[in-house]
Amino acid sequence: MDFPNLEKDYAVHVYETGPDGKLSLHSLFDYLQDIASDHAVNLGYGRDELLKRNNFWVLSRIYAEISIWPGWGETICVKTWPRGTDRLFALRDFEIRYPDGRPVAKATSSWLIIDRDTKRIQRPDNNLSKYNSLLNAGKALPRNADKLGPADSNGQSTQPFSVRISDLDINLHTNNARYLKWITDSYDLDFIINNVPLSAEINYLAESRFNDSIAIIISSEKDNSNVYNHSIIRTGDDTELCRIRINWRNKHT
Repeated sequence: MDFPNLEKDYAVHVYETGPDGKLSLHSLFDYLQDIASDHAVNLGYGRDELLKRNNFWVLSRIYAEISIWPGWGETICVKTWPRGTDRLFALRDFEIRYPDGRPVAKATSSWLIIDRDTKRIQRPDNNLSKYNSLLNAGKALPRNADKLGPADSNGQSTQPFSVRISDLDINLHTNNARYLKWITDSYDLDFIINNVPLSAEINYLAESRFNDSIAIIISSEKDNSNVYNHSIIRTGDDTELCRIRINWRNKHT
């Protein structure tokens, strides 16, 4: 069986960069979401096909390690492939490189198929599971995206803000990458200018919708002050929507 993958080039536009002129974290994850959607369509598992069975995809976990942050005007090549299943999860991996082959980043993600009416998780079918035979040959990172713990309850909390129309996706839920944008906006400008993420790991726990009130709790890890944990909370019912763990590196050290 041929190894199924898709490769796409992405030019880094100015509106996809941060204050330092480098690709922003949420824009990188937008690329991953975009190519994953395209490839799912090619393999017969796109949104429209799943809706015929009253199902839809939900991104549950994703983990990325970044070697180099591309700048405005540069082009990168993103490659993705399915990597079988792990219990109820359908796995998908990514590699990002410059056109000359220099590595930029690697990522792995875990997806769930959900029934549209009951919201129950559906077991992946045999066609998705068949990629398990390629598990060892096609692994982007040494481990899958992991289950994260929450931020320390004694951490710093942001002022509440509301989910806006521009945050929503086609399902009227907050777009996956928007959670990363919210996290970035919770930091001081000087910190963002002087630091870059070495890795980012996300657990999506619940949906948020238009006008939900959101707050973010941020705490650093005791044994590694460069690692920050984030819990995104819907303040109306104290539901934890998302957990994000970022390992930062100072650009000047």
